[in-house]
Amino acid sequence: MRYVKIPMDRVAVLIGKNGEVKEKIEKHGVKLEIDSSTGDVKIIGEDSLKELEAENVVRAIGRGFSPDKALLLFNEDYYFELIDMKDFVGKKPSHIKRIAGRVIGKNGKTRRIIEEITGAYVAVYGHTVGIIGKIDEIETARQAIEMLLEGANHSTVYRFLEKERRRKKMEEFGLYEI
Repeated sequence: MRYVKIPMDRVAVLIGKNGEVKEKIEKHGVKLEIDSSTGDVKIIGEDSLKELEAENVVRAIGRGFSPDKALLLFNEDYYFELIDMKDFVGKKPSHIKRIAGRVIGKNGKTRRIIEEITGAYVAVYGHTVGIIGKIDEIETARQAIEMLLEGANHSTVYRFLEKERRRKKMEEFGLYEI
């Protein structure tokens, strides 16, 4: 049995229209007990691995991901990582808002570029940045996001991402050795 607490405004997303999202999660061998007044979620399952996978899906939905993207975590190739922006700028809401804006970019441009180049999904919610993707995608996205959080210029981050994209293409064709 596992417990997860999600923000109140994400409880409706977790349940879904007519309980659809909850049902999709429960199809993977777990039962969810959601307390919609507190945001507490109890995950009950026979298999602890299935409980862990379901916990990651619930946490991802709680951190701003759409259910479709979060459900990818049931696939063994996908992982979920959370970066706390408080680790970079402290607890002041104004600082967190400022660096969240750096990660998102104007009209979502920076987040979109990170997603397109790395193939990972990125969600900024509250004081966290969540990443869903395959191991190498998460690694590249995390590096780019941490560069932004540490104050690097956007152009520097974009150059880093382009270099990583070229390196991956070369690896695919066997022209680049690790």
